[in-house]
Amino acid sequence: MSRFLFIAIAIGIIYLLLKGDKKKKVERQRKEEERLKASGDLVKDPICGAYVDRNGQIRVRQGDQVHFFCSYECRDKFLKRLEGGESAEEQASADSKSVADDSDASSDASGSKQ
Repeated sequence: MSRFLFIAIAIGIIYLLLKGDKKKKVERQRKEEERLKASGDLVKDPICGAYVDRNGQIRVRQGDQVHFFCSYECRDKFLKRLEGGESAEEQASADSKSVADDSDASSDASGSKQ
């Protein structure tokens, strides 16, 4: 009986140690991301708004500006819009509006099912 109690306590302690480490790791990652944003090492994807590393490989040069992307899909959307004659600022405002419209549409759809 004492062996079982000892093993249960040991497992509980190990669980608590691992759980605490995970929280600390998440907190360290969040702080590192904030530091990178503040230093300018992370830049915002003009299509989806995700923050990406400035040293990333997916980028497009438009005149003097360099735009960084999280994926080739976002880059391709950006290039298609450039071919259509939109500027980067117009694209960013259009994307933020389409994201808001998509979330409104999904909430309308879920509301109509209830």
